[in-house]
Amino acid sequence: MRIINEMRLDFKATPENEAFARLAISGFMLPLDPTMEELADVKTAVSEAVTNAIVHGYAGGEGMVCIKAAYDESGELQIQIIDRGRGIEDVQQARQPFYTTSIDEERSGMGFTVMESFMDDVDVQSAPGAGTAVRMNKRIRLRDDAVPQRA
Repeated sequence: MRIINEMRLDFKATPENEAFARLAISGFMLPLDPTMEELADVKTAVSEAVTNAIVHGYAGGEGMVCIKAAYDESGELQIQIIDRGRGIEDVQQARQPFYTTSIDEERSGMGFTVMESFMDDVDVQSAPGAGTAVRMNKRIRLRDDAVPQRA
């Protein structure tokens, strides 16, 4: 399918930027005319991925988070959340419900589970010391007047 629109956003890995990421992805996907449920699903998944990058990827240290997003003429929304932080030693273990590396904080260990329940596809690529890339897809049901013909 032909990509209709795409964006890239880089921001500092600070907790207050999680809300910024939610707003940015919301604005980006508005031309698809998503339902409130579709919008909430994507915002929640992005929030979880960005929070994971900030809390686990950088563990309070400095760094940047990148969001890449695109959608095609069929309404397929593709989102990537990328950090260059600590990385994940065992991705399969990290994707298990209730698994967390945060010993001192109150974390539920449900981030990947939440992403998987709200998005159609979730893929996680990571390596220790090299960071993590979370790729998520969501099919948005298009209405007749949705999706502009050109970006």
